[in-house]
Amino acid sequence: MIHSTYYKKKLTYLIIISLLLIPTICKAQSNTPSRLMFEQASELTGKVVQYSQDMKAIKGFYSPFIINEHSEDQTKLDVLNSPEQREKLIGSCYNYLRQLEEFDFASLSIYGKVDYILLKKKIKYDLYDLEKEDGDYLKIAKYLKFSDKIYSLESKRRRGDFLDGKQVAEEMVLIQKALKIDSAAYSKIISIDLPLAQLAQKALTGLIGRLKDFFCFYNTYDPEFTWWVPQPYQALNRSLTNYSNYALTKGRLVSAQRPDSSGIKGVPIGRTELIRQLQAEMIPYTPEELIQLATKEFAWCDAEMLKASREMGFGDDWKKALEKVKNSYVPVGHQPELIIKLYNDALNFIKQRDLITIPSLAEQSWGMVMMSPERQLINPFFTGGKEISVSYPANTMEASDKLMSMRGNNPYFSRATVQHELIPGHNLQYFINNRYKTYRQDFATPFAGEGWSLYWELLLYDKGFAKTPEERVGMLFWRMHRCARILFSLNYHLGNWTPQQCITFLIDRVGHEKANAVGEVRRSFEGGYSPLYQVAYLVGGLQLIALKVELVDKGTMSYKQFHDAVIKENLIPVEIVRATLTNQDLSKNFITSWRFYDLAK
Repeated sequence: MIHSTYYKKKLTYLIIISLLLIPTICKAQSNTPSRLMFEQASELTGKVVQYSQDMKAIKGFYSPFIINEHSEDQTKLDVLNSPEQREKLIGSCYNYLRQLEEFDFASLSIYGKVDYILLKKKIKYDLYDLEKEDGDYLKIAKYLKFSDKIYSLESKRRRGDFLDGKQVAEEMVLIQKALKIDSAAYSKIISIDLPLAQLAQKALTGLIGRLKDFFCFYNTYDPEFTWWVPQPYQALNRSLTNYSNYALTKGRLVSAQRPDSSGIKGVPIGRTELIRQLQAEMIPYTPEELIQLATKEFAWCDAEMLKASREMGFGDDWKKALEKVKNSYVPVGHQPELIIKLYNDALNFIKQRDLITIPSLAEQSWGMVMMSPERQLINPFFTGGKEISVSYPANTMEASDKLMSMRGNNPYFSRATVQHELIPGHNLQYFINNRYKTYRQDFATPFAGEGWSLYWELLLYDKGFAKTPEERVGMLFWRMHRCARILFSLNYHLGNWTPQQCITFLIDRVGHEKANAVGEVRRSFEGGYSPLYQVAYLVGGLQLIALKVELVDKGTMSYKQFHDAVIKENLIPVEIVRATLTNQDLSKNFITSWRFYDLAK
C-alpha cells in the first residue's frame, strides 16, 4: 500500500502543472476554432454534406444498376430522371430550404454564414434546373405515355418483388403496342424544338437502361421469368432503341444564331438568360458592362504589345513581333522538355518571392500526358488539373495542322499556360481543394477555378516574370485572348456575332492560328461549356486582383497569407471569399453587389 503523503504530493504537483498550463490551454483553445475547425468546416458543414448525399441517394436509388459481374462494387447508370425521381429530388430541395430557415443565422460564424448562403444558392440552382426539366418533360410526355408501365416494372424490381413471368411477358407485349401508338404520334409532327427532341431521346435511352436492369435482375435466376420473358423483352428493347434513334431526327434547332460558313452550331441564350446566369455566379454586372470591361483591358494589352513590338525592332507592327514569337517553336518530340523548363522557371520565381505555400507532395505528384489529335480539335492548347495535357502535333494530323499546333504552343505562349495549368494554377488548386473544405466542391464556379489560374498570369506579369520583350508578347497574347473570350462569347450570346465573326476576330485581333481559332470557338459553343465559362477567366482573375489590392497592397495581409487563405476556401465565388477574409456583416438573403472593377477609370 502506497503512503497517503504520496497522493498529496502528486495532487499538489498536478494542481501546479495545471495552473501553469492554463494560459497555454486557453491560447490553444482560442486559436483552435479559426486555425483548425474553420480551416476545414463550419456550423453548416453537416447540412451541406447531408444535402449533397441525400440528393445523390435519391438520384442513385431511382436510377438503374450497371451490373459489374467481376466485382462487388456496383454502379448506377446516369440517365434522365424519371417523373417519380424528379418529384423526390424537388421535394428534397424544398425540404432543405425549410431546414435552412430554422437556423439562427445571426449566431453563426462568418464561415457558417458563408456556407448558409452558398448552400441556399446551390439548392435554388438545383431547384431551377429540376423544375425546368419537369416543365420541358410535360411538353413531350404525350409521346411517352407507355413509359409509366416500364417505370412500374422498375419499381417492383428495386425490392425484388416476386413476379409472375407469364404476366410480365404479357405486360411487355402491351407496352410494345402502346409504344407503337406513341411513336406513330411522334412521327406525325413536322418538327419539335431540338432541346425537346434531345430530352425525348434521353428519356428513351433511360427507359432502355431501366428495362435492361429490370430484365437482368430476374432473368436466369427466376425459372418462370426466364421461360416467358426474354423474347418479348428483346422485341420491346428493339422498339425502344429504334424510337430513341428516331426521336432526334424530329429536332429543329431554334436559334438566334445567324447562318454562316463556320459549320459551328450553337444556341445563343440571349440577354435575359445571361443576366440570370451572371447573378447566379455572383457577378453584379450586365453583359454590356462586361463587354466594356473587356474593351478597356484589351486597350491596355494593345499599348503593352506595342511597347514590346518596338523593343523587338518591329515598330508598331505587333503582328510581325507575334510572328517571330510563333516561329520559336521547339522541334517535334521536345515539347515535354520545354514544359519542365517553364514549370521550373515559374516555380523558382514564386518561391524566391515567397508568394504562396507549395506542399512538397504537390510538386512531386503532378502528371503529364500528351493530348490526342481529336481533343486538340476542341482544345488546341494545354489543359490541366491533376495532370497537364500537352498540345503538340501527332503523326496522324495534317501537315498544316501540325504546324499550327507547334506555332500556337511555342515557348513564349506556353510561358503563361504551363504555370496556369500546373503550380500555382489548376494543379495546386486540385491538390489543396482536395484537402481543405472538400465539401465546398459542390459550390464550385469557373470564376474561382479559372479566375485563380488567370490571376496568377496577371500577378506574375506585374512582378516581372516576363523579362524579355518576347516573353512579354507571349504572356500578352494570352491576356488579349482572355479579353477576346469575353467579347466574342457575350456578343455571340447577345445575338450580335456569328461563330465565323468570332473566329475572324480571334485571328485578326488576337493573332490566333486559324485552326486554333476555330477550335476555340467550337469549344465555346459546342463543347458543353456553360455560356459564361469563357467569360470567367479574366473576370474571375480581375476579382482576385481587386481583392489583392484591398488586402495585400494595403498591408492587411502578406502575399503568402493572402494566397494561402484564398485557395483554402475552395472554389467558391470570389465575392464570398472576400466576405470571409474581411469578416463582412452578411445577410441570409445575400444579394451579389461587389463592383470590383471601376468602369469609369
